[in-house]
Amino acid sequence: MTTIYSSETHRHPLTELCADGTRLYGNALRSGRISRREVEPAPCLIDFALLHPDPDDPDWLRPVPPTAALAQRLHPIEREIQERRELSVELAESFEPFMAISAQAPPTIHAITVLEGFNRINAALDVAISESRTEVLTVQPGGGRSEHVLSQALTRSKPLIDRGISVRTLYQHTVRHNQGTFAYVEHMAGAKVEIRTLEELIERLIICDRTVAFIPARDDRKVALELRHPGLVEYLTKVFEQLWRRATPLVEAISYAPDPEGITGVQRTIAKLLVEGYVDEAIARRLGMNVRTCRAHIAKLASALGSGSRAQLGFLIAQSGILEQEG
Repeated sequence: MTTIYSSETHRHPLTELCADGTRLYGNALRSGRISRREVEPAPCLIDFALLHPDPDDPDWLRPVPPTAALAQRLHPIEREIQERRELSVELAESFEPFMAISAQAPPTIHAITVLEGFNRINAALDVAISESRTEVLTVQPGGGRSEHVLSQALTRSKPLIDRGISVRTLYQHTVRHNQGTFAYVEHMAGAKVEIRTLEELIERLIICDRTVAFIPARDDRKVALELRHPGLVEYLTKVFEQLWRRATPLVEAISYAPDPEGITGVQRTIAKLLVEGYVDEAIARRLGMNVRTCRAHIAKLASALGSGSRAQLGFLIAQSGILEQEG
């Protein structure tokens, strides 16, 4: 604790004695006394009790020896330090029984863990999948997978297949035009693997044994969240099951036949996203198709509705009632 000398014109701590105070205190120590008039520029010397009145002459002041002045200020600090030490010992003794319990308890499971970087994400996924005992649920939005991605999926799925663990995966309808997907399915023949498709999906999701889930935390997927909170995982599992019930098994054909107005289901979904304000690139990404294919569907939609411009197309979509035909 540092004492502060406070006045309108003179303010500083004892540890930073002013220049006048330093000089005058030194002079007083050397001569044994100093006049009151001489110390007027440094009232701090009296306030800090470095000088005291001369009992023989009130016009003079005598210096307090520095050892005495130092001891006077160190005493309360040392007493406080001792009290703090005693308090720390008491706290340690109070928590000692709980330390013993904590040492025997299982490690704390973090409800949400941030995973940054593909290596760390993949490592955490590998651990969770290797510990799975009953099922793995996955949502994989986007179009057809490259041979490299499908090879990785096969490598990761093989231990699950060998252990007889159920694997259910949701893709988008666009993977049906990708031969690699069917080659992947052939490799899985006889295993507890089911694949269904939907026109539009939520973001990527992986759930292992309904105890841990992984979701992306950034659009570039370089950051993911590992979720172990039972409530969160249960909620995501229900979302998956709802999507699963609406999806079509990969082995079943999907009708792309247009309605009487000549508008297909894909084009109706695109119309809905256009009305919601999505641009071509965002629509293509959400439906797992390339931008060129998306724009071709938009052109067919405009032709079917007789639209001559993009602005008019939005109006005609709203007026046509085609969005009310969904479901």
